[in-house]
Amino acid sequence: MATTISSVPFKDTAEKAAKLDEIIAAHKDQPGALIPILQKAQDVYGYLPIEVQTKIAEGLDISLEKVYEVVTFYAQFSLNPKGEYNFSVCLGTACYVKGAGDLFDKLKQILGIEDGGCTPDGKFSLTSCRCVGACGLAPVLLVNSDVYGRLLPDDVKGIIEKYSA
Repeated sequence: MATTISSVPFKDTAEKAAKLDEIIAAHKDQPGALIPILQKAQDVYGYLPIEVQTKIAEGLDISLEKVYEVVTFYAQFSLNPKGEYNFSVCLGTACYVKGAGDLFDKLKQILGIEDGGCTPDGKFSLTSCRCVGACGLAPVLLVNSDVYGRLLPDDVKGIIEKYSA
């Protein structure tokens, strides 16, 4: 799997940095601390940029390579930020057969980003997922927690406009 670097600049705050320090301090002496720290760090930041990985590596006195290896191995971790509105297209079998691939391609075209990407303004991100359990509505698009079903590629522009306002 290719890893893309986000075009959205990392923005830290004193609050988030202090929270990350607390998380590291609370877990650093526990065996197997890396994964719980990464999970909690992702809860704080929404993703795991290199700056956060570096701070974790230094806090645990392990190599940045080891942290990166774990982050890129597990699908639960993200190297890219999610936009204010995350568009997630189900590419499970039922949705794919009903045209989800075309829907996904249309979103990529209009938003100008690839799978896992985020628009430079941080407004929209795009991800693919597998079966969301709404096969009767195939193809399905989730925008954060809003569910859209039985879509055609021509429906995409209107949905994006709804969240652009």
